[in-house]
Amino acid sequence: MGLYVETRIRAGMDELWERSQDPAQHQRWDLRFTSIRYLPRAEGQPQRFRYATRVLPFLSVDGTGISAGERHRPDGTRVSALRFASAHPLSLLAEGSGYWRYVPGPDGIRFLTGYDYRPRWGRFGALADRLVFRPLMGWATAWSFDRLRLWCERGTTPGLALTRAIGESALRVLLSVAALAYAPLPAALLVLAAALLLPPLPGTPAARRCLRTPPGRTPARAPRLLSTLEPS
Repeated sequence: MGLYVETRIRAGMDELWERSQDPAQHQRWDLRFTSIRYLPRAEGQPQRFRYATRVLPFLSVDGTGISAGERHRPDGTRVSALRFASAHPLSLLAEGSGYWRYVPGPDGIRFLTGYDYRPRWGRFGALADRLVFRPLMGWATAWSFDRLRLWCERGTTPGLALTRAIGESALRVLLSVAALAYAPLPAALLVLAAALLLPPLPGTPAARRCLRTPPGRTPARAPRLLSTLEPS
């Protein structure tokens, strides 16, 4: 898988599962989606869904997907897998697949994801993906995972977490601008460096708190469940 993100969440397994698998709760904390809606399905069949992402105030990019999960595994872990695609002409993402793993441990649940996708628009799309879109997707995934962690561990709702992030970012910008405008250059540069490098407050989501590569030397592997899903 091309992108990998991992965090550790001190919460109950059922609570974490519901907040990541229930569409109404999932769309609250994940920056990558504005809405997720399950489609009707027959008993025992994988779940098909539609998703949308708002890229501008009056413009959304939509797509479809199929997912399946395993809640009861012999080792106590859980896993879900999905395939997704978008036919929207403005979507750089053409199709892809991914998985989530839930691994309980003494210090909380290792919640991790691996996913990859195929961009469209030929060479231009491949370049735009490598330079802009893929790094942005990785950051958005990690930031969202930390927002979910704060919701589960501290009870900080996703809306409040976003408000804190916007407020803290605005304050850093204002302090930097004020320092550059009114303070001596050495002091201004010190304030600017602090605004850029100091970690966010503990109650503010931060992508830097998540792992972006698998721990150790073993590469992440997609679960077998993914191979059972047909293209969406």
